[in-house]
Amino acid sequence: MTNLNRRTFMKTSVGAVAASLMYTGASQAEVKALTATTPRTLGKTGITTSLLGMGTGTRAWKKDSAQIRRGEDVFVGTIAHAYEQGLRYFDLADMYGSHQYMTKAMKKAAMKRDELTLLTKTVSKTAEAVQADVDLFLKELETDYLDIVLLHCMTKGDWDVTFAPCMEVLAKAKEQGKIRAVGVSCHNLDAMKTAAELDWVDVMLSRINPFGVRMDGTPEEVTAVLKTAHANGKGMLGMKILGEGKMADKIDESLAFVLGLGCIDVINIGFLAQSEVDDTVRRIAAVG
Repeated sequence: MTNLNRRTFMKTSVGAVAASLMYTGASQAEVKALTATTPRTLGKTGITTSLLGMGTGTRAWKKDSAQIRRGEDVFVGTIAHAYEQGLRYFDLADMYGSHQYMTKAMKKAAMKRDELTLLTKTVSKTAEAVQADVDLFLKELETDYLDIVLLHCMTKGDWDVTFAPCMEVLAKAKEQGKIRAVGVSCHNLDAMKTAAELDWVDVMLSRINPFGVRMDGTPEEVTAVLKTAHANGKGMLGMKILGEGKMADKIDESLAFVLGLGCIDVINIGFLAQSEVDDTVRRIAAVG
C-alpha cells in the first residue's frame, strides 16, 4: 500500500529516512562527490531526499503537460523508473494533472511512502479554496500527509500580505501533521526577496541557471537572493535548470553552475522519458 498512517509517520525519525537513502552521516558541506541520489537535507525542515528530483509539469497548465501528452504508460513508467534509479523527490501539482499519475506510479513500482518527498502546489487565492486543495491533494495522492505544499507562482513582493489567509490554512495543516513543510515558488525577484526573509517559509522553489533563461533576474541577482534564503535556513529547491528545455544542449554547464553555488539543496528536472533520467543521473555523477 502507498498509504502511511500519519501517526506512524510522525514516529519515524529523520535518521530512519536518511538511512533508507544510505545516508553516511556527513553534512552537505562535507560531501565532496555528488550523485543524483546523494541525500540532501532541505534547510531546517528535517526533510532528507535525493539531490535530483523529477518535475511533472513541463509547459503545464489546466491539468495538461508535456508529460501527459506523452501518454499514461510513458508518464507513469518514467516516474517509476526515476524511483528505481534512486530519485526520491517528485515535484507535483493538481494544476499539472500529475497527482493521479504519481499515485499509479507509486503502486506500479511498490514505492515506500516514507522514502518519498512529494511536493505539490496550490494556486488558490482564498483560505477556503486552499483548505479544499489540501483535502483534495491528500485524496488524489492516497496519502495521509504531504511533504511540501507551496503557494505557487508568487509574482509580487507583497504576496505575504495578499495571501496571509492562505498561509494560515497551510500553517494549521502543518500543525495537524497533514503537511511537513510549507513555502512558495516565485516568478518574480521581489517575491523571492520576501520569501528569503519570511519566517513562515520553510521551502523555496526557484528558477536558476547560468544563462538567465526563464528566470526572475540575472543569474547574479537571483543567486544573491538564494544565498540569503539558504543562510536563513530555507530548504532550497532549484528548477528551470535547463531553462525549460531551451538550454538542454548545455546541461553539463548548467548542472556544474547550479550544484556549485552552495545554496541549492535539491534540483528537479521535468523528464519526458526514462532515457532522460538515465542521462541526467550519469551527467551529475560526472560533474559532481
